[in-house]
Amino acid sequence: MNVEASRLVAPLGAPARALPRRHLALAMARRELRGGIGQLKLLFVCLFLGVLALAGVGSLAAAIQGGLAREGQSILGGDVEVRLTQRFPTEAERAAIAAEGEISDVVKMRAMLRGLSGQAEGKQLLGELKAVDRHWPFYGEARLRDGGGNAEVRDALSRGAVVGEAFADQLGVRPGDRIGLGEASFVVTGILAVEPDRASEGFALGPTILVPLDRLEDTRLVQPGSLFRSHTRIRLAEGQDPAAVVERLKTRFPDSGWRIADRRDGAPGVRRFVERMAQFLSLVSLTALAVAGIGVSDGVRTWLDRKSGTIASLKAMGASSRLILRTYLLVVAGVGLAAAALGAVAGALVPFLVVRLAGDAMPVAPALGLYPAPLFAAIGFGLLVAFAFAIPPLARAGALPAQRLFRGNAESWPWPSRGAALASGGIGLLVAGLAIWQSPEPLFAAAFLAGALILFGLLWALGWAVRRGAARLPRPARAVPRLALANLHRPGAMTGQLVVALGLGLSLFAALAMIETSFNAELKSTVPARAPGFFVLDIPKEEEARFRALLPEGSKVATVPSLRGPLTAINGIPVSAFRNTSEAAWVLRGDRGLTWASDLPQGNKLTEGKWWPADYRGEPLVSMDAEQAALLGLKVGDRLTVSVLGVDVTARIASLREIRWDSLGFNFALVFDPASLAAAPYSWMATVSPPAGAEAGFTRLIADEFPTASVIKVKDVVEQVEGIVGQVGIAVRAAASVAILAGLAVLVGAIAAQAQSRIHDGVIMKTLGATRRQLLAAAGIEYLAIGLSVAAVSLGLGAILSWLILTHVLQLGFRPDWGVAALTVLLGALVTLGLGLVGAHRALGVRVAPALREL
Repeated sequence: MNVEASRLVAPLGAPARALPRRHLALAMARRELRGGIGQLKLLFVCLFLGVLALAGVGSLAAAIQGGLAREGQSILGGDVEVRLTQRFPTEAERAAIAAEGEISDVVKMRAMLRGLSGQAEGKQLLGELKAVDRHWPFYGEARLRDGGGNAEVRDALSRGAVVGEAFADQLGVRPGDRIGLGEASFVVTGILAVEPDRASEGFALGPTILVPLDRLEDTRLVQPGSLFRSHTRIRLAEGQDPAAVVERLKTRFPDSGWRIADRRDGAPGVRRFVERMAQFLSLVSLTALAVAGIGVSDGVRTWLDRKSGTIASLKAMGASSRLILRTYLLVVAGVGLAAAALGAVAGALVPFLVVRLAGDAMPVAPALGLYPAPLFAAIGFGLLVAFAFAIPPLARAGALPAQRLFRGNAESWPWPSRGAALASGGIGLLVAGLAIWQSPEPLFAAAFLAGALILFGLLWALGWAVRRGAARLPRPARAVPRLALANLHRPGAMTGQLVVALGLGLSLFAALAMIETSFNAELKSTVPARAPGFFVLDIPKEEEARFRALLPEGSKVATVPSLRGPLTAINGIPVSAFRNTSEAAWVLRGDRGLTWASDLPQGNKLTEGKWWPADYRGEPLVSMDAEQAALLGLKVGDRLTVSVLGVDVTARIASLREIRWDSLGFNFALVFDPASLAAAPYSWMATVSPPAGAEAGFTRLIADEFPTASVIKVKDVVEQVEGIVGQVGIAVRAAASVAILAGLAVLVGAIAAQAQSRIHDGVIMKTLGATRRQLLAAAGIEYLAIGLSVAAVSLGLGAILSWLILTHVLQLGFRPDWGVAALTVLLGALVTLGLGLVGAHRALGVRVAPALREL
């Protein structure tokens, strides 16, 4: 009898009273685990990596969302905030707001800071101006660089302006220096180090400048048509419900055009970004877990192959297939649970690691702690995936005939029963269904998982094609190539597993390389070719001619009128009725940029309808971005209502346009006919490309002559966008690297298992006269053939994946560096060759005599 089997079958002869039959499988599994996990190390490593990725992403997202919830009052600046664009609350609105609690006013806008003395004299920098009253901040702690808190900040504001640290670092501004803002000058009385409500600002083009609200009028920055935002914040009494306050204000003033937020969601933009990134990274992590599942299947298969004699002995002594299946399923469950638990523990530490390494780059300080929900979800997903991939080899082991004991490795394993296949497929569908159900965007999640399934299917089909093709090719005359070709399709060959694991890793590598190189090419070539050198905002309505006359000779300039206002109704229906449409929510959220034009804007293309004549004087008309119209289900002839400085303007959609948003010019989703908005207060926006020699002094030229205007250098915006995209790219690469590591683990495990199974073959070959060099050469040809064939296909799959992401998700051009992508997959093929040779070398190092005695 097999020695190991004799150890396991002891429970078979135990008295019924001592060992109930229902506990027999558990007792045998416990005895099995006493000897260690052996070949299940691959299962352990793969499952650990997959659960680590899921738990880490979920824990980090929960920590950031916890930070948003914990600091909701500080981030928002109050319990409730009422925001208006380009206007202040009316007396009636202000009285209604004040009736709810203590109020504080803040006005925000962009402004040019000009140094008037000290090291900053003659220098300019765009900043985010924030005019605050004496109550700011209601919640949280503002701090100066020298350590002063709220009281010291308020004292500094009573004597002048407080500037952000970036002004001190970039311009050399120091306390006591004088700065210019618009037509007013201020003494710098402090350097701001901590701004509690900064996270609610969203994307900012510069550091903060704090000034007293009662000095804002001196700057003359707030003019009819100026782009500013009025924030009125409410501090509620203890126990007062902010949701009820929001509802009362919305009900009383349904057409005010304001945005109201409360402390439960102080930074909705940050929250939405975190949710979407968490969703994407979680799906990438699920892909990594699916790759780990292949490793689970390979690990269980290899382990059971080593146990084949034991299983056959147990069946010969009367053990049923069900008992064997239960026993080894319990073993796999135990090892899987340990791997998943350790992966979850490691994932729980991810937020702490991220804060330590990149805490300054986080949008809000995460609330560090233990979040059980994402950890248990990751463990659950991990175990489900483990069972889905482990059931087929376990079922095949249960179906193994006892005669297998006497046939060694000569007989191939039977395929699993229909019941096992259905169980495995059902678990896979359950995992996909749960992932889609918990996703905030189910359609995106379903499309992503479908794409991953198609990718797996294509790679599996490639593995089958390699084996089938190798079997049908004519046999080479020379021994070494003939042996290499036979190894690709021989019984027990892991060609399919190697192709899937390697193909997924190389496809991800190729896709990442193409996305990164395409994006860099877009920024370096497309943007400079089309983009202007500067944006100039808030040019006074009456000063356009003087602005044009001031520009250096040879400058390219384009000006457009600019207003802002929210959509308030669609076809007479309030926009609140459309809030549940998730895909269109971003179109309805917040204020829209508005303009008017006699001619079709440059770079726009009509897709439906007609443009109005230059001398049109009729009912208000509007031309809308075709993409946004499609999201809202709008067509030519429908009507939109926008609030312009508190006045509702209803216009009929006359045409739909295709807009090139990547041109970095002024593109507006809503363009009205001139007669509709020309009489409204507005300011001008300009794009300017001065001659190369005039760029250096352009900002100072405009700031001196138009102190209320803001100058934005396009290069600075591009650099800031590059930084944001770079941070996102790091997160994506980190999650993708887990999938790649899981694929690498599967690859190494498959190569090791294949090398182990060929030890006896190598011994016999060497006995028959084959040299180690010949056998290594055959292994090298085998793995090189797999690597090159997979590399070629992975380059194509990576190109398709990156093209879909770039053109359909990011709306960018597809301009990859094919050389970098090809080099990436080629290096992957060489790594496969190296790993294969290492595995073959270790297998061929086994001594002949001891190996022959085991046959």
